[in-house]
Amino acid sequence: MHPSEYQGITYKARKEIHKAVRKILETEARIFRRPFNEQFSTFDGDDHECALWLLLKRSQSEDKAVRLQAVQDLASNSHWHDYQYGTVAQACDQRTAIGLARSKDVDLRFFLPPPPLPKIKTDYPIEDELRLLLVSLPQTGIDPCVQYFTSLALRESSQTLAAQRGGLWCFGGNGLPYCETLSKIPSETVELFCLQALVQHSKICSHCDKIEAKGGLQLLQRIYQQRKHSAKIQRNIIRIIGNMALDEHLHSSIVRAGWVSVLAEVMKSPHVIQSSHASRALANLDRDAVKEKYLDGVYVLHPQYRSSQPIRADILFIHGLLGAAFKTWRQQDIDQHLDKKTSEGEEGYSQCWPKTWLASDCPSLRIISVEYDTHLSDWKAKCPVEAHRKSIAFRSSELLDKLKAAGIGERPLVWVSHSMGGLLVKKMLVDASKNPEMDKIVNNTRGIVFYSVPHHGSRLAEYSINARYLLFPSVEVKELSKDSPALKELNDEFLSFAKDKKFSVLSFAETLPTHIGSMIKLHVVPVESADLGIGDLIPVDVNHLNICKPKKKDAFLYQRTLKFIQDVLAQEL
Repeated sequence: MHPSEYQGITYKARKEIHKAVRKILETEARIFRRPFNEQFSTFDGDDHECALWLLLKRSQSEDKAVRLQAVQDLASNSHWHDYQYGTVAQACDQRTAIGLARSKDVDLRFFLPPPPLPKIKTDYPIEDELRLLLVSLPQTGIDPCVQYFTSLALRESSQTLAAQRGGLWCFGGNGLPYCETLSKIPSETVELFCLQALVQHSKICSHCDKIEAKGGLQLLQRIYQQRKHSAKIQRNIIRIIGNMALDEHLHSSIVRAGWVSVLAEVMKSPHVIQSSHASRALANLDRDAVKEKYLDGVYVLHPQYRSSQPIRADILFIHGLLGAAFKTWRQQDIDQHLDKKTSEGEEGYSQCWPKTWLASDCPSLRIISVEYDTHLSDWKAKCPVEAHRKSIAFRSSELLDKLKAAGIGERPLVWVSHSMGGLLVKKMLVDASKNPEMDKIVNNTRGIVFYSVPHHGSRLAEYSINARYLLFPSVEVKELSKDSPALKELNDEFLSFAKDKKFSVLSFAETLPTHIGSMIKLHVVPVESADLGIGDLIPVDVNHLNICKPKKKDAFLYQRTLKFIQDVLAQEL
């Protein structure tokens, strides 16, 4: 570093630099049992460079504790020049780069931009490349849902190409109806179809290898850079990267393709869905600080960054019918006309109250939200090939495996569920109680929160059955039928061992009807159906959709939920 540059730094900044160097040397002396050299007690321009190189050296130490501390010290530095951040970006190893990306408030100058992508012919559309990548992946002997998504994507993209090339592919065959009704499908729509198919393929380890071998990581990078205005396309791409990151032997390819800098930037997004997808991908890459693996649909809402604070317990959020890992748990929407005072006094709308409010009130918790597809009608099922996939029994088995991989059961645990999600929680606990490999999940469960869970059935199922000509009930809705034998059996099984385990239970029940469409008002889960028979039952003047969406942080729904969590985890917190 040129002396004139060092002289340009303020005295306060120089003091901070000197303090950082001294701290590094003292720590190193303590770890390696060497005497601390007091020659650093006076300011010296070399200290500035010494700090950087010492930290880089320590970030590659054989001692894990030394490595983690070095990355933390690197990330917390805010007094370096551009070229020094660039030095770290060039000199640090893969493990350090990932650690920096998972550090809160890290400076993005620590990361190299994605490498330049090879030029492609302007008349060669990206959907062509995506289609070729999909065609190269195995099409037989795979999950029927993967086959379904792949065939759907290839069919749509083929028809688009046909339209673009003058209709040469439109004479006869199955393509004729498409050519008669569609002049052109937007290229972004086709890309989305293909990416959704790739999401399904990326859940299969052997297919991830083929995606990487066929240049898929670079192709996804190209699409990501070109479609910066499409949050949905970018989200699907990051989801694929997160799935591929489950295979450790692909980590170096993912890093070389420039994904660490992209993920580090998306982690800073104010949009909870985008940042949580990036957080999952980076957590799966970070094998130095994370032992759990987060499979598709499992998201850590807190802590999303590396933290020195130990995690004392887990909170698991399970949404219900038509719900999602993030939108189900948002703050209740405020009517600007009816509630101007409230909206003006609100500190800020929460896109996801477990991530903002609960994480703030209970920072030593790991907060996880899971996502799975649910539908009111078979017409809208994302994968209509196999009906059994949408049954509570199938979802229970699938989710238990995912939760075990995420380390659920290793710590005290509280479940929070809405609507059908509560039935799924009961089914998972019943299934886990019969499987010795899953008994930790049962034994470490401290409590369950049920938001309008139809323990004895829902009127929604009756409505669907009575309107068959409009709506064919999906498996999920059929399972919600009032007085269903399957629901009764599940409830009896759950109660028989829940009383023995002495779970703490808190249930909330809706008392207001919910608007379904423009014509129908329906009391989805009556109070008597929300009554499990054990624990506390609290009726609340809200509808089915808002029972899990508190109006604000000091609202009764949130504060009572928070108190329950704090009470059942009093020892841990």
